[in-house]
Amino acid sequence: MSFKIFAINAFSLYNMSNGNFIYFTGEGGKILKEPKRRKLTLKGFLKAFWIFYALASVVVTIVNADRLITKDYKETSAYVPLDDSWDIIINDDVYSNINTSNFRFDAVSKGDIIVMYKKLPDDWEFPEGTLRIRTKQAAIKIYIDENLVYDYGYDRFMKGKTVGTGYQFINFPDEYKGKHLKIEWFITEDNVFSKIDSIRIYEWANAYRVIITENRIPLFLGSFLLIFGLVTGIITIIVLAFSTKFLRIFCVSMFSICMGLWTLCYYDVILVFAIPLYSVSLLEYISLYLLPLPLTVYLYGDVQALGNKYIKAFFWLVLSVQVIFITITMALHTMDIVHFAATLKYMHVIIVCSLAYFLLVLILNLKKSKIKNKFFLIGMIFIIICIFYDLISYCMNRYLGYTPLSLKGVSSMGVMVFVFILIIDFYMDMTRKAMQETERNSLLKSAYTDDLTQLNNRRYCKEYMHKIDKGSTDGYTVFCFDLNNLKIMNDTYGHARGDALIKSAAAVIAETFRDYGIVARMGGDEFAAVLETSDEGKVSGLTGKLLENIDRKNKENPGLNMSMAYGYACGSQEESNIEKLYQVADNRMYEHKEQMKKSGLAAAR
Repeated sequence: MSFKIFAINAFSLYNMSNGNFIYFTGEGGKILKEPKRRKLTLKGFLKAFWIFYALASVVVTIVNADRLITKDYKETSAYVPLDDSWDIIINDDVYSNINTSNFRFDAVSKGDIIVMYKKLPDDWEFPEGTLRIRTKQAAIKIYIDENLVYDYGYDRFMKGKTVGTGYQFINFPDEYKGKHLKIEWFITEDNVFSKIDSIRIYEWANAYRVIITENRIPLFLGSFLLIFGLVTGIITIIVLAFSTKFLRIFCVSMFSICMGLWTLCYYDVILVFAIPLYSVSLLEYISLYLLPLPLTVYLYGDVQALGNKYIKAFFWLVLSVQVIFITITMALHTMDIVHFAATLKYMHVIIVCSLAYFLLVLILNLKKSKIKNKFFLIGMIFIIICIFYDLISYCMNRYLGYTPLSLKGVSSMGVMVFVFILIIDFYMDMTRKAMQETERNSLLKSAYTDDLTQLNNRRYCKEYMHKIDKGSTDGYTVFCFDLNNLKIMNDTYGHARGDALIKSAAAVIAETFRDYGIVARMGGDEFAAVLETSDEGKVSGLTGKLLENIDRKNKENPGLNMSMAYGYACGSQEESNIEKLYQVADNRMYEHKEQMKKSGLAAAR
């Protein structure tokens, strides 16, 4: 079977995006695709090896770090549980002999008071003990035998300020053994919790270490996201000064910073830096509230690609709602009118709606068969599942007092995977655009370049003169050249020698004039140069240099016998039109040629 190959255009003959050649048969114009065959090269093998080595190194490093953190966990995590035998008063309701691990109640709200009583164990093994208690938007007072030994947040509560959520560690020396413990809770926000977390006594030296060990996965994930976001953000801020195409990677870095900071705060890892509890909660809320913004901005390119005015209008609606809500809630929190904890449920709704909109945009883009969106879609679905996991777990714990989903750092894990997918998506997008730019430049070069001499062609020269005529330069000079004896060379020695003469002439003209403007082959044996200067002295010097270069070329190539006629005209924006100037230069070139014929230096073409 015989096949014809028709190069209809650069895209139909060779698709640079997938590297496939397209063949057309002579029977019915049926299109056949033959994939480009790829051979396993040493370069490809080394690339695969280094990717495997990098992944293996990350896995080994994480495993070793985890082993280092957990090697003494059995010894350091020993504690005295204080979950049983509590007498509890919630407002006017009294409960006796309660075990807090299975005690649940209606979610308490602002102004509610919880009082807990218990006799401490007569003995515990720690020479320096510490009471670990987790408070959630509540001020507390702790008494030993009715003597106040610890007070947190009550003054802030009375001033209407937020007190935050997180672990607190209270010094519990040996003399507290066997005494009566009383804890008072003053609830500062609405619907904050419906179950009291386990209260324990640890050895003072191990209290913070246990927090790190128990939350090591969020620690790894949050630290990675935060460091990656900071480094990438600093780099892209610098790069953005030169090109806006890195805006999407900047959005990825901001998204990574917000998620990393939220993870470290939410899982109390950041408490090891002795930051006040209310400040940790403030960082947690700010990073969570800012989280959707960079992802929304990142998605703008995909929204534009759809070309749907309603989808685009909804994009601006989503972005506006996010910005307005964040601005208002931050102002209300700063003025202690309404705190973040009270507006959190509304933020959850905005996050869910934003994720649903993102998913819709990606699915619509997927219908356009954009491969990059498939990766983005997979990442979005994965992160939606992870966020819903943490959201359901949070709501069940806050409002129902149940924590059936115990895996920590799920959202952070999803975001880390998603960040990698965003980076891959950005890389693929940049690669695709680079290939398109390369292809476009190649086509432009073909359109504006003479194949034989690789000089600019007539079209480019005309457009360049039009640009100058619009006022891009004040003074200019137009040269016209005509190569002598080309017809004789073609008839006597063949077109190969004629082509060699043309290329030699092009090299001489380019060498002489290219630094001062552009040089073009106008067709056949005619050339032109457009210089951005009208200095007569400089132009006269260039004509002398042209003659010197012709003479040198002839000496280097015996038998070449190159000569050319030329003419030029100088002008400026105020004095003349460049097209008329070109005609003047062309007329002078023909006058010069006639003079050369009369002197025997040129023959008829």
